[in-house]
Parts: sequence; C-alpha cells; structure tokens
Amino acid sequence: MSAIIEIKHVTKEFKVLNRREGLKGSIRDLFSRDYKTVRAVDDISMSIEQGEIVGYLGPNGAGKSTTIKMMTGVLEPTSGEILVGGNVPYRNRTKNAQEIGVVFGQRTQLWWALPLIESFRILKDIYQISDADYDEMLKLYQSLVDIEPLLHKPVRQMSLGQRTLSDILAAFLHNPKIVFLDEPTIGLDVSMKAKIRTLIHALNQQKHTTVILTTHDMGDVDALCQRIVIIDKGKMLYDNDISHLKQFFGSYRTLKIRIKGDLKQYAEEITEKLPRCSVSADDEWISVLVDESQTTVMQVLSELQKDYKIRDMQLEEISTEEVIKKIYEEGVK
Repeated sequence: MSAIIEIKHVTKEFKVLNRREGLKGSIRDLFSRDYKTVRAVDDISMSIEQGEIVGYLGPNGAGKSTTIKMMTGVLEPTSGEILVGGNVPYRNRTKNAQEIGVVFGQRTQLWWALPLIESFRILKDIYQISDADYDEMLKLYQSLVDIEPLLHKPVRQMSLGQRTLSDILAAFLHNPKIVFLDEPTIGLDVSMKAKIRTLIHALNQQKHTTVILTTHDMGDVDALCQRIVIIDKGKMLYDNDISHLKQFFGSYRTLKIRIKGDLKQYAEEITEKLPRCSVSADDEWISVLVDESQTTVMQVLSELQKDYKIRDMQLEEISTEEVIKKIYEEGVK
C-alpha cells in the first residue's frame, strides 16, 4: 500500500501587521511596515496511506485549516514538501482539484437556488464524469441514504443537516482519491450526525477513499477514525491510532457520583479537596477523573463519602474526549 499524501518538514509562516489602536493608529497602519512573523504550521511531517480515515485534531488556532489549505493547493508552504496523489498541490491546482473533494464547515459548494440534482449535473460536467459512473454513484447514494426526496428540492429550502449531507455527497460524486472534511457535523442533531458518519464510513469502505477529518466532536473520531494526528500551536503532538493513544493514559478512570443538591457547587468543593483530580459536573453527575498511578478510585470514593451522601456511582474508562483534552493541556509525555 503506497502513501497517497506525503508531508515532509512543512512550515507555513504569515506576515502580520502590528496594528495600532484608535483612528490615528489606523491611518498610520496604512503606511506601516511594522510586521511580525507568525508560524501557523511548524515542521510537520506525516504520511497517509490510500483508504485511511485520519482525524486531524487540535484546539482552535492550532494550524489544522492552514495544513488542509496547503494540501488542497490553496496555500503554498513557506518550506518543506507536500505531495498529494503524486502532485505538488499549489503547482498543479487543476489536476489536484480533480482528484480531491472538500467540505469546509457550513460553506456549501451547491447552487443555492437550484434543486440538488441540478447541482449534481453541473458537477458532473465540471469533473467530466461519465454517464455510467454518474449513474453508479447516484444508485450508491440511494442505497446508503435514500436521497430521492432531496434531489428535486432547492438547496435554500433544505435544513442544515440536509444541506451538509448533500455537500458530502457532492464532494464524493466524482469518486476522488481524497476527501477533506472540515467540521462536517457541526451544529447537527444526533440523528443526522449518525447518518453522516454511516455515509462517510460506507463511502470509505466501498470506494477506498482516503478521508482527512478535522473535528471537535469526539463522537466523529470514535465512529470513524482508525488513526489520529494532533497538532497544537503549529507543532505535531501525536500521530498514531486511538488505542495506542489511550495507553498513555491507561491509569486514568472516571468516577461518576450522584449527590442530591447543587452539583456545580459540590464540584467546586471537591476540586479544592482533591487538587490532583479533574472535576466537572452536568445536570445529573459529578465526574472525577482519577489518575490511579497517584491515588486509587477507592481512596477517592472513601474521601468523598466522609462529606457527601452518595446516592449512586459509576466507574468508566477514560474517554477519547478526555484523552484529547489532556493532550491539549499537557502534551504527550
């Protein structure tokens, strides 16, 4: 199996004007040459195989979108090498565009006033899809998500979930080698998220399409990604599969307790009592993340029982979301 994407020591820098405050400052900025250099991506290297689904994760401002834009040919790297399907994206933009599909958040590539089927026909002509391949994709879409009710509906009349679903179908229509999905399920309800995850997984399996997924929804990561890459402040923190990631935090357990009363207030009190533990509360439970290399769950539970009447409790393995959160905060040791 050969790599479909090769990224070697890629760096991207931007020159940003040091802006002054006030009206006078704005006028002076028009003639200013006082710039600072911001490094959005800092010496990133990775290799992605054909057919992989890779979760590309990081906090806001980490450099995810900048990396995606370099892979799609929108931006040119300051230094380093990028090959996507054997092409240098920013030098071969037309050829690269023919072999990739892109969904950026809620920015639709569909024609707003036209029925979905008309957008598909326009894309068929743009990508020069043969009649046989086009008909095959529509049949596949029908079998996966029953798109018949949407085909003759103008995009402007669709719900957010229907529009997102349609955008993903449009991105896969020309059977690209790689599809980039930037926050595809943001703002969607649970049912539509599940439908879109099922669709992405099925298209990846049946068409062997490589998928690069950026998301803050750990449900997407758990449902789709075999491998995750984490960056922060432009630097790569982690590149491996999820099960390997959890080994770094294998000693962590989440103790969930239910106490009658103001849970948020109790959570603040418990945070003071247990400074080594991470404590949070929702409408039903107080969650205490325990590192058993430092203290046991039973010791924490015993300590809590001295001050609180615990009505119910649960013990859970550390979730992917908690692992990612800790890496953002602490890095991988």
